[in-house]
Amino acid sequence: MNKKIYILVLLIGIFLFPQVDYAQVDFNKRPDDDLGNYEDAYQEHFFEALKQKGIENYQRSVDALLKCIKIDDTDPVLYFELGKNYKALKNFGAAEDALKEAISKSPENEWFLDELYDLYMLQNDIDKALKTVKQLVKFHPDYKQDLASLYIEAKKYKNALEILDELDKEFGYNQDRDFLRNQIYDLTGNDDDRIENLEARIKSNPDDEASYLRLIYRYSETGNTEKAFDTAKELLESNPESQLVHLALYKFYLDDNKTNEAIQSMKTVLTSATIKPEAKTKVLNDFVNFVSKHPEYEHQLLEITALIDDDKSVKTLRELAQYHLKTNDKEKALGYLEDVLAEDPNDFNTIKDVLLLRLDLNKDSEAAKLSSETLELYPAQPMLYLVNGVANNKLNQPKKAIESLEMGLDYVIDDSKLLSDFYTQLSMAYKQNNNITKSEAFAKKAEALSKQQ
Repeated sequence: MNKKIYILVLLIGIFLFPQVDYAQVDFNKRPDDDLGNYEDAYQEHFFEALKQKGIENYQRSVDALLKCIKIDDTDPVLYFELGKNYKALKNFGAAEDALKEAISKSPENEWFLDELYDLYMLQNDIDKALKTVKQLVKFHPDYKQDLASLYIEAKKYKNALEILDELDKEFGYNQDRDFLRNQIYDLTGNDDDRIENLEARIKSNPDDEASYLRLIYRYSETGNTEKAFDTAKELLESNPESQLVHLALYKFYLDDNKTNEAIQSMKTVLTSATIKPEAKTKVLNDFVNFVSKHPEYEHQLLEITALIDDDKSVKTLRELAQYHLKTNDKEKALGYLEDVLAEDPNDFNTIKDVLLLRLDLNKDSEAAKLSSETLELYPAQPMLYLVNGVANNKLNQPKKAIESLEMGLDYVIDDSKLLSDFYTQLSMAYKQNNNITKSEAFAKKAEALSKQQ
């Protein structure tokens, strides 16, 4: 039969047959067999569980999941979700049972195992965590590093080092693993193994500057300065451009009385763009101490400090100021302290040092101005009132001096020397102001306190 005719006949037949036959079937009606009811209830409970967990109502989520399990307990995800909810409720025993059930139904599921591992770590149950992470190592190398950490926790240091060696061999050296390795060496006190490991690294990679530096440090720590010096020279030979090596070399040169080489190494450090300011400050401090004992090398120190004018940390500036104070060059010391103050304008100790040097160097206007400004920050510091009074006395401004000194007296507590200084300055200020009576009265008070000291 022609296909078109067949379709036409079929359609006519449909419309001609009694409609009641078709009206008996309701295609929108849900099936009312047991399987359909169970399926709908299961889905309803499962989505309710997820919703309740999302709003952190973990107990209701647990209740909904248990209803799902009662309908169909074959899905491991139900137990996985149940375990996470129990963990959130701190019901760790029930969480462990649920997660173990999930794993028994799906032994190769990484996420189930990882959740159980996290549960054990939360409880600091190292033995169970070890057993679990051993199952996880096949999924990702990061778990292997976790295994090494757990071995350290369990004091199984040999096992931990074996794992770290395997990872280093496979993936190369890594800062996190080096931290774990050094943690083991620190805990065991096994410096020989630590040094042996660093020597092996240098042998396999002679361009590894970091390993050289660590080895130098470890030799120095163990008192083997000769080997430390030899290692530093080896690094310089293999990497003549290294600047970090000079952080060690200058000390070895000083100990070996190779002064010119030591100074050259210090110059390298202090003018380096890559070495941190904290390390430079330590070297500069050593250089200052060296020059204090050997003043014939002062010109080298001054030459270096001129080179690093644009790269001085606050600590470096303080060191330079202290050096110039030791050599009684107060002008230069003041210059460096003023640079410190520019970097840290609210540091009271620096303000005090700057004020005293300004008075000492007869920079009285500057001392008066700074002390007045600083009183806004530290209005209860008697020393600031005293400096302001001294500066104004020297500037022949007795009224300003008297005002400052009398205000400052209120803040002097249990300090007879400071009080005596206030009285002396007030005597001078009243004398400049032609009030001889008050001048003599304060002079007598100052004298009386001096006798008590």
